Amino acid sequence: MTLGSAQFAAHGPVLETGRLRLRLPKLSDFEPWADFFASPRSVHEGGPLPRAAAWRHWAADVALWPLRGYGPFAVEDRQTGAYLGEVGIYHADDYPAPELGWFVVPAAEGRGIALEAARAVLDWVRVTFDWPHVTNIIEPANARSIALGLRLGGVIDPSLPGIDPGDVVIRHDLRGAA
Repeated sequence: MTLGSAQFAAHGPVLETGRLRLRLPKLSDFEPWADFFASPRSVHEGGPLPRAAAWRHWAADVALWPLRGYGPFAVEDRQTGAYLGEVGIYHADDYPAPELGWFVVPAAEGRGIALEAARAVLDWVRVTFDWPHVTNIIEPANARSIALGLRLGGVIDPSLPGIDPGDVVIRHDLRGAA
């Protein structure tokens, strides 16, 4: 038996906060995802990307769920169902370890969406996996993401590897109280 996309999504974790629902990505999420990654705003996330490259990147991220048991959550507004971005655990082959990452669409910026969603993902990781920590791997020029990683309670740890030389690596300890 194979699961269709709706059945697969129904079997993945769903996290809820006061304003947000975090769920497995679905095909309709690709359009706003591709729009973000076509824009200059995606420069710190490996973009801008042409549509075909965006599809390969998105599909590889979504494939983390069945392959590793974690991956990106699509973030949506609980009241409207609007797609607001993506927050989750990324672990491509060239990543040294699982990484907590995020982005929000322009309409969601400055509203605390990434912070709220990232806190929910950290809580989920803390109770789901027996990991001592998770990291953020951030380009040094991405001051907003560095600030968010620190606001989440992480600490810059130069002893941990990034992906590219000069990456800022922020460690979030998971063994303490939630």
